[in-house]
Amino acid sequence: MELREHKSSFIVYFVLRFLVIAMMVLQILNRNYENVFLCALTLLLLVIPSFVQVTFKIELPTTLEIIILVFIFAAEILGEISEFYLMFPFWDTVLHTINGFLAAAIGFSLVDLLNRSGRTSFTLSPVFMAIVAFCFSMTIGVIWEFFEFGMDQILGYDMQKDTVIHVIRSVTLDPEGHNVPAVIDNISSTVVNGKELGLGGYLDIGLFDTMNDLIVNFIGAVVFSVIGFFYVKNRGKGKVVRRFIPRRKKSDKDFLRIVAENAEKESEEAVREGKKTQDN
Repeated sequence: MELREHKSSFIVYFVLRFLVIAMMVLQILNRNYENVFLCALTLLLLVIPSFVQVTFKIELPTTLEIIILVFIFAAEILGEISEFYLMFPFWDTVLHTINGFLAAAIGFSLVDLLNRSGRTSFTLSPVFMAIVAFCFSMTIGVIWEFFEFGMDQILGYDMQKDTVIHVIRSVTLDPEGHNVPAVIDNISSTVVNGKELGLGGYLDIGLFDTMNDLIVNFIGAVVFSVIGFFYVKNRGKGKVVRRFIPRRKKSDKDFLRIVAENAEKESEEAVREGKKTQDN
């Protein structure tokens, strides 16, 4: 029933799942078991949108669901395994911007569903809902940067990618020991332990990457928060905006409940038929 209701997103899901499985087989043949784990994780993540819709009775618009599926594939398979993060410098920036947008959509939807629930007796203003969506998105972005930092420090990864810079400003280098930044500019080479790194500058270890991720996350969060504000202000009149706002399933779309009710009716009919047979 869900597949018939979301044909477009199912086609995208089927194609992406096929590509992930093919990539997993290839990684197994190459004995790259770390990438095999990433493929397995991706397969699990691709199921989450459907799981949320069926389990929590929330209707994800097809457009939003497709964006989520493509985002997962682009981040894990293309970004990590196919090394798009290294091949295309803008790849990480685009994904973090989309992440800010999607996280704001999730945060906004949670508040909107609560705001429209019959069990609650309060009404939240559009401004408040937009602020909550923005804060939720930024919190997710910060937690992700914590995760990257932890993976780098504990497991020795390099998730917080380095940046080549040509200027250093640091109070640590002040010869007088005061809180005055010493400046070294026009850096064209860096030597570590007597070895020239060949970078053409100095190597910043993750700060620029982290701040860039948070800035673009901020942009994505602001964009959706503004969209969400006008959506609530006009209460769902915008056709474009509705493609990004999850909503509670209507009773005729709650397929899990429908199947359960049908199964219960069939069971009751089977019991009645059994009693009739015994009576005869």
